[in-house]
Amino acid sequence: MTTPHHLLDPDLREAARRLIATGRLSAESDPELYRAAVKGGAALAQFFRTELGWRLEVHEVAELVRLHKRRADVPDDRGPHLPRDGRAMHMAPTEVLVLVCLVCEQLWRRPRVTLRELLQAVAQVCAAEAPTGRLPQFRIVASDGTGKKEARESRRHLVDALKLLVAEGSLTVDADLDRAVTDEDSDLVVTASRDRLAAKFSSLSPTLLGLDDLSPQAHAAALSAESLLDHTAAALEPAGAPTRDERRLTALRRLVDDPATDPHDDAAQTTAYLHTLTGRERALSVVASLGLAATVRRDWWQITDPTGLGSGIDFPQGRRTERQAALALLAELPRRADPAGPLPITEVTALFQRYRDDLPRWAAAYDRRLPALARAATAELVQVGLLTADPDLTDHWHPTPGIYLWRTHLRHPPRPVPAEPAPSPPPPRHTPGRQELNP
Repeated sequence: MTTPHHLLDPDLREAARRLIATGRLSAESDPELYRAAVKGGAALAQFFRTELGWRLEVHEVAELVRLHKRRADVPDDRGPHLPRDGRAMHMAPTEVLVLVCLVCEQLWRRPRVTLRELLQAVAQVCAAEAPTGRLPQFRIVASDGTGKKEARESRRHLVDALKLLVAEGSLTVDADLDRAVTDEDSDLVVTASRDRLAAKFSSLSPTLLGLDDLSPQAHAAALSAESLLDHTAAALEPAGAPTRDERRLTALRRLVDDPATDPHDDAAQTTAYLHTLTGRERALSVVASLGLAATVRRDWWQITDPTGLGSGIDFPQGRRTERQAALALLAELPRRADPAGPLPITEVTALFQRYRDDLPRWAAAYDRRLPALARAATAELVQVGLLTADPDLTDHWHPTPGIYLWRTHLRHPPRPVPAEPAPSPPPPRHTPGRQELNP
């Protein structure tokens, strides 16, 4: 039995999901998926090109398979997350992302360099460009005008940039990076792969695109352009209603790349693409061919990965306190008097306080810090598309229709059954001349 041309071979599903989640497969980190992607590279490339408009490249010399994902509607909550204590925490700040680019530039010139040399080279580039406002200040030595805290923060940002590049496989280091932040005398060697650096960037050159001449709102569309002829201000102006193919690509990219999709979020004035018979069938076929699970309502599509391989669209498990709190909040959302109404942080903290009254030992680490727990729990639900942050009011959220797709049952630990009181001993038995107690 052959697979239809617009679907994906089942043997390539896991490799495709990992590529969607991470954008790359390397021989050392994912050897089995890498071999499957190399063997089925032509089929994978055709699937991503025809169904999603994304380009796949197989670099056997660099032992890397790279998926170039470009979206004109870039999610504002997406980006590399910095690892802390083995877990990805907050998104990398702008300073770290700038340093990633500067590090790649230096390592392209010299693929093997010590950390001290890299710090000095980046500091020199920033010092030359900072007066023009093109690059931020980067001071690594405490001196006049630079305190030890600022110098250490600069080293921390560079180390964070190196961690991101190490995690994606673009370079390697021969010592502990965390030690380089606390110990200024420590040094290590950074080694990069030029072949992988060449495959890193997905867009056309920002210099050739002339982003300085475009408004910031047009940068994403310019970086997503297929050619230099499509990035000019005139070409980026709205040219009427989008075509059917443009609507299809936008809808399918959201389905496979986001945990939730609003089918009504369609730029066309006609029937939403996901509400048409052809669009619904095409979308379900693509989702099924990737091995994803879709739960569909007329007003909401929820996408999950049962295997957890695509970490970006995997519903959180309730093992940590923050995720337990997210699940407890999700259980309450459909039962509110106005389920779709605004959700202030005071309502969330009041809910968690009721749970703590019943289970005092739950969330003990957040005692007297329930607002922090509320923000952590809502962040979990925002990440999976069940809440959206209010753009105007801080600490306010809006539930999405996805809250009706889940039925969460809270299971409390069984209360200990009190032991029955021991029977009272019988009264002492008196005998003539002596007194005895029953055992």
